[in-house]
Amino acid sequence: MISLAWHEIAALELGLLEGDGDVVTAVKADSREVGSGELFVALNTGVRYVEEARSRGAATLVPDDQEVALATLAALVRSKSGAQVVAVVGSVGKTTTKDILGALCAPHVPTIWAERSMNNEIGLPLTVCRLESETGVLVTEIGMRGIGQVAVLCIVARPTAVVVPHIGPEHLELLGSVERVAEANAEAIAALPSGGVAVVPAAGPLDPYLARDDIIIRRFWSGDVQQLEAVTRFSVGGASVDLELPFTQRHLVINTLAALHAYDAVGLPLDRASEGVSGIVLSPWRGDEIPLPGGGFVVNDAYNANPDSMRAALEHLAERAGERRKVAVLGEMAELGETAPAYHLAIGELASGLGVAVIGVGEASRAYQPVAWAEDAEAAVEEARVLVGPGDAVLVKASRAVGLEGIADEITNFARAWSLSS
Repeated sequence: MISLAWHEIAALELGLLEGDGDVVTAVKADSREVGSGELFVALNTGVRYVEEARSRGAATLVPDDQEVALATLAALVRSKSGAQVVAVVGSVGKTTTKDILGALCAPHVPTIWAERSMNNEIGLPLTVCRLESETGVLVTEIGMRGIGQVAVLCIVARPTAVVVPHIGPEHLELLGSVERVAEANAEAIAALPSGGVAVVPAAGPLDPYLARDDIIIRRFWSGDVQQLEAVTRFSVGGASVDLELPFTQRHLVINTLAALHAYDAVGLPLDRASEGVSGIVLSPWRGDEIPLPGGGFVVNDAYNANPDSMRAALEHLAERAGERRKVAVLGEMAELGETAPAYHLAIGELASGLGVAVIGVGEASRAYQPVAWAEDAEAAVEEARVLVGPGDAVLVKASRAVGLEGIADEITNFARAWSLSS
């Protein structure tokens, strides 16, 4: 982190600050990770570990308001950095786009990108606090659950570029419509400085928010992607870029296209974009494919789900499966409000049309019209034992609250038992 003088932090009066030294070289919220010269910010039950952090040589802050404290510290660090900051927002694909963009940039410029899905009032400031004096590009992810949240986080991050992989139905329980979802995410575009860059889909609900004439609008669409025998070819600003990607999902390929536009926008060489491909590591539970005995596989896409991401995952399963039998363990798509039954029914109809046998998990999943149903994740494993067989293509997907992330490993474990017993 860019060092902060102790007197600068003390002057902020953010809470009970204790420690020694002239400077702070890192801000962290895990007492197990701090050391001498670093600041442990005690969040929630973290107050129990203040003494542990002090024993490790760290200074400590028990904040009066933890979100205000983190935002204030991060804003101070950001004010000392000349890095270009990319904010990835939107309904679907934020984390994977962030992961791809960070990897593409890293070979060419000192780059920091958010870990996992650190995109809220806690995660975003902690990411900004990782800025170093030599950092050239910081790739952040900003989530939202309502109007105003993106704007507040942008005050901290001060993005110079914004990437929106997709806008679709999410958090409708709170926002009511896709148009309002677009309005909430468009706050990032409004936060751009003059001369900033917005990378957005070619058409969609963001269009009413793209009227600024002092920023650069870069649009992308699926027609800018061509799948060749060994590589994927992208058209970016009139240039062709060939990449050998570590995944085949169409939605991840489109996220890569959006990332390439941002990569170009921060001034990095398109003709050398391939140098970062080997560093692409997607965050867990976002399309991880695990081989199964008998030539099958299971895709763990259980981190989250909404109608658009569920549709993309099912279509990829059908395409990837070929002649294999197709099974999907599907839980609820949360926070869709009164539109939830219709969206769940539509996904069930899609699965049926694609020839996918669905194991539903949780009450809302009954609308998928599944061939088997389970009350929770534990019961879903038992249904999968009955339904899944050697050589099958399996998808596991639901909103995070359903807790299906461990099912792919369970399927892998009992599939290995088939192999040992055969």
